[in-house]
Amino acid sequence: MATRRNPKYKECRRLGVNVCGNPKAMKRAETGTNQRRRKQTEYGLQLTEKQKIKAYYGIFERQLKNYYELAKKKKGTTGDALFNLLECRLDNLVYRIGFANSIRLARQQVNHGHILVNGKKIDIPSYIVSVGDVISLKEASRNIAPFRDNFLDSAGYDLPYIEKDKENFSGKLIRLPNRDEIPVEVKDLLVVEFYSKK
Repeated sequence: MATRRNPKYKECRRLGVNVCGNPKAMKRAETGTNQRRRKQTEYGLQLTEKQKIKAYYGIFERQLKNYYELAKKKKGTTGDALFNLLECRLDNLVYRIGFANSIRLARQQVNHGHILVNGKKIDIPSYIVSVGDVISLKEASRNIAPFRDNFLDSAGYDLPYIEKDKENFSGKLIRLPNRDEIPVEVKDLLVVEFYSKK
């Protein structure tokens, strides 16, 4: 299975936002050595926003294009529908709930069978979680210190569309998120414009 292995901090500096969630990621950018010298074109701006999405969610171009095509068929704005699909990915929700401190670790947890959805093992990171589904850490995996500590220390985000249950090491998707609740700094419209031209 293909995974993104590019340098995380370098990617954060290039995109100008902390896409990996590590507080150290943008440290070098603060010195001013990474400033852009040329003004970006409209295409360049659209491309950068698209690259941000791929970096935030740890996905590849073909996956993002497929999500865009699905989002176009849904009701409402394409940008909102696109982010709803991405937020409902299993690896993303594992990260948002706090089992992992990065999207890469969340994907690894899912691949290695540490995560249950409604009590059943799901090892597909791109699995789309439905509203009402409960995501939990397998009982044997609760003794793994980094997993346990990440969750109990409330690592990750406290988001209004996720209900956490610390006693049972679980989280529940209680509703689809509104766009302004998703902690992702991306201009949706530019991404939609990028793909609509193709």
